[in-house]
Amino acid sequence: MPISPAFSDQFERWASDHATVLYRVAFRMLGDGHYAEDVLQDTFRSAWTSRHLYDDSRSERAWLLAILRRRVADHWRKRSVREQTIGDEVSQQAAPTGPIPFNDELSGPMQRALDRLPAELRDTLLLVVVGELTHQEAAQLQGIPLGTVLSRVSRARTRLREFLLESTAALRASVAQVGNKKAAQ
Repeated sequence: MPISPAFSDQFERWASDHATVLYRVAFRMLGDGHYAEDVLQDTFRSAWTSRHLYDDSRSERAWLLAILRRRVADHWRKRSVREQTIGDEVSQQAAPTGPIPFNDELSGPMQRALDRLPAELRDTLLLVVVGELTHQEAAQLQGIPLGTVLSRVSRARTRLREFLLESTAALRASVAQVGNKKAAQ
């Protein structure tokens, strides 16, 4: 099937307009920059091969995020199989050769707090906050009622706030303990 130059241009625009947001969602879902890059590449590959299925009535970002979610699920399935195959051996990842994109804003306490959320709360929050979908688009994408999306986002924000406050309190206690040890010396 020949590719029209118009669609090729449209696809390039999608990549430039949405790649950053898609990467951030993938990173938050996976917690690893290298895996997020792989999933992002797989997402655009899948979008390209299934471009004939794109429905103009849907938001392009919602369509791409739907594909991304499936590629993340594929990643976890493959990873589970690899971990079972490897058994007790620990696989070593290659050391990063350069700076990880968005490393400062995507790591640390926020990622640890997100990792503590149940998957359905985390995924819904990421689609709305990081993926910048409307609540209605997130509901359609997940196949759940709008009220469920609103509830999940609210609960996820509340839990994140609690986790981050716990983290801050633990950090302050740790700093105070180190200060006390130095003062005692």
